[in-house]
Amino acid sequence: MALWDHLKELKNRLIKSAIAVLLAGVGGWFLYDPVVTSLSDPLVSIARDTGRTAVLNFATIADPFAFKIQIAIQIGLVISSPVWIYQVWAFITPGLTKKERGYTLGFMAAAVPLFLAGVFVAWLVFPTVVRALLQFTPATGANNISATDYLTFATQMLLILGISFLVPVILVGINMAGVVRGRTILKAWRIIVFLVFVLAALAAPGTDALSMFLLAAPLLILFFAAIGLCIFNDKRRDNRVAKQAAETDATADIATPGSELKNL
Repeated sequence: MALWDHLKELKNRLIKSAIAVLLAGVGGWFLYDPVVTSLSDPLVSIARDTGRTAVLNFATIADPFAFKIQIAIQIGLVISSPVWIYQVWAFITPGLTKKERGYTLGFMAAAVPLFLAGVFVAWLVFPTVVRALLQFTPATGANNISATDYLTFATQMLLILGISFLVPVILVGINMAGVVRGRTILKAWRIIVFLVFVLAALAAPGTDALSMFLLAAPLLILFFAAIGLCIFNDKRRDNRVAKQAAETDATADIATPGSELKNL
């Protein structure tokens, strides 16, 4: 297609994705109360168990409304993830070969459940992280936490763990495409472990080591699991190539029948 046609296609995909997010955001608006209640449960339990103040703080009159809008949109992004991930794939796939389309479709089909699984794990871990971080508050102190900061912290956890669950898809995908071998990835494990901890430190809400390790652990587990799959795939590919080479060598010294030569 011409450049203008590509831009029109991109616009259509973006519009469809935006409509899906908005429609899912309407559902997120009605899910606001149970979601905020679940997010606030750690603060409620801390206030109940310690007797100190632990609440979300809204600094301005408009903050509660803005907070609800942000929550609804983020819920909408999660709910509509199958739609906008598919739209990304649908925009890219016309420029790929048939074989690449098959790989991409399989990886995109795996990406949605993996992303949602990562978000779900983050949802389960979130209360534990909040309690672990706030336990360092002095007995005479209080936790008047900005609602925006609290939401940012929750979003960071959900996204970092959601994206971390996509690591196997990315690594195995480039390995199956023949771009890189599993042992080549393994050789760079020191650098990648360092980068994972840097990413976890940036995503963590503070300078404490606990939240950094909690965020880095799933990334590392998934990274090494992906390497194992890549090495296994390399062995299968090598065995297949060796078998083909053996079959070629076995038939190399066999004379071509005269009937086939006549056809040539």
